Amino acid sequence: MTASLRSVAALVLMLAAAVPGLARADDDNDNRRTISLAATGSIRTTPDKVDISTGVTSQAPSAKDALAKNSAVMSQVIDALKGEGLDPKDIQTTNFSVQPVYEERKEGRAPAIIAYQVTNSVRITVHDTSKLGAILDKVVSLGANDIGSIEFGVSEPEALKDEARKQAVAQATANAKLYAAAAGGTLGKVLTIAEDEGMVVTRYASPAPMEMSAKSVPIEAGTATVEVRVRMTFELE
Repeated sequence: MTASLRSVAALVLMLAAAVPGLARADDDNDNRRTISLAATGSIRTTPDKVDISTGVTSQAPSAKDALAKNSAVMSQVIDALKGEGLDPKDIQTTNFSVQPVYEERKEGRAPAIIAYQVTNSVRITVHDTSKLGAILDKVVSLGANDIGSIEFGVSEPEALKDEARKQAVAQATANAKLYAAAAGGTLGKVLTIAEDEGMVVTRYASPAPMEMSAKSVPIEAGTATVEVRVRMTFELE
């Protein structure tokens, strides 16, 4: 047998010896028993910010007059918000529109434009929730006639998310131990951990009616909840 043939034969023998071993390793992994489950950790806290949608809707016979009327009131509202200590970066325009207002359609006639309506809305963030009543009272008294959502939340939830993560992992591990014992085994090592996106469960409050002073309608911040959901896989021994 030549040297080259002997080399080929040796390579074939090496592959024949290696492949069965790899196959056995794959079989061992495929036959490994596991437990997979999910758990949620949640931390409740007092909200430290509130987001409010508010704005002004004005109407006049011409678009020019409606715009001037709206701009005058909206400028007063924004100046008042800044006067209450709001940072300009916490005041953001979310909607501005100019639309015609049509008369009721009459039989056989196309509806005519009878006025124009201008809407200017902003979303504001208040970091001192104790000022909420005073701020709402101020903007309503100055002519804001559109108060949308009032949403309480948490400014910096990351530290709370970390606590929720620990809670979720602890709960998942405890549940896995229970399942393992019920199945007549013991819980082995952690194989995988995956996290769903953490979230802050905000609380929404109903806005005050426009014809009432905001001070006469108490709004409570209540609590906000920071949640994290994890999915874990354990080895079952």
